[in-house]
Amino acid sequence: MNRYSLRFMELAAMMVLCALLLLLPSLGQAEPKGTLTMFHAGSLSVPFAAMEKAFEATYPAVDLQREASGSQKAARKISDLHKPCDIMASADYTVIDKLLIPDYASWNIRFATNQLVLCYTEKSKYAGEINAVNWYKFLQKQGVVWGHSDPNLDPCGYRSLMVMQLAERYYKIDALYESLLANRPKENIRPKSVELISLLQTGNMDYAWEYLSVAVQHELKYITLPDQINLGNYEYDDFYANAIVKVTGKKPGEFMEMKGQSVTYGVTLVKDTPNQEAAIAFLRYMLDPNGGLKILKEMGQPPFIPCRVPSEEMKSILPAEIKGLVEVKN
Repeated sequence: MNRYSLRFMELAAMMVLCALLLLLPSLGQAEPKGTLTMFHAGSLSVPFAAMEKAFEATYPAVDLQREASGSQKAARKISDLHKPCDIMASADYTVIDKLLIPDYASWNIRFATNQLVLCYTEKSKYAGEINAVNWYKFLQKQGVVWGHSDPNLDPCGYRSLMVMQLAERYYKIDALYESLLANRPKENIRPKSVELISLLQTGNMDYAWEYLSVAVQHELKYITLPDQINLGNYEYDDFYANAIVKVTGKKPGEFMEMKGQSVTYGVTLVKDTPNQEAAIAFLRYMLDPNGGLKILKEMGQPPFIPCRVPSEEMKSILPAEIKGLVEVKN
């Protein structure tokens, strides 16, 4: 064997070695598999169903199992009932901050926004007369059945109350908030906002407070309210802060105040996650502008691109696989 042949073999061996070294990281990472459990806000049910289908097509060895409920209820399944869970997504990011961090989660990514609308159908009383200017007059009429979700279980519930508190200030009508609630019996409060949809569609309820994305996804008629009261424009956060609703806290008998601010959704990885590998893979897909965020946008729910965390400190502890999809922004 001449020296040129020997040199060629040495180079070939080096190339093979380099290729193996490059493959080592991936060889150590098995493809995600097993059950992936997610608790999430009911208002995310439709887009997450679409994400589930796309994700499982990419990772057929993963079975994504979702449980929809009010966001506070979802958080309490983790903190109070200690149910196994990998990912929790809330319609109000502050629920994660207040109920899960630091004991059950370490970080909180803000990924989308929304706004409150008043939904109805053609069957609703005064459907041909109600509009963005006079809506509060019709909700005070005897015989008009309207409702909202439970403020203690679902952010849409306390946000519905906030909208009505803000309406009193915006329209400058004394005691409007109390007058509205006086015409809403307690039985019209349901555990989560999406449960009100069937009541609207069957004609058992005339009006219900929902998120805009939910109204679009279920093809409901809806009234868009002024930005000053719909909780959908961060430029009015100072005004939104005038609305305060007291809800149940971490322990029985405890309460916490929820202060009005623009609607912002949050997602976190639960500590001691049963399936961290699959959870991180899903989060990487969900937070991708060409993945889950694209689905949210198509379904009437504006995403943050890129998604957000409030500090460099929080970003530093995110899994490496999703860190590049997040920016630091309050």
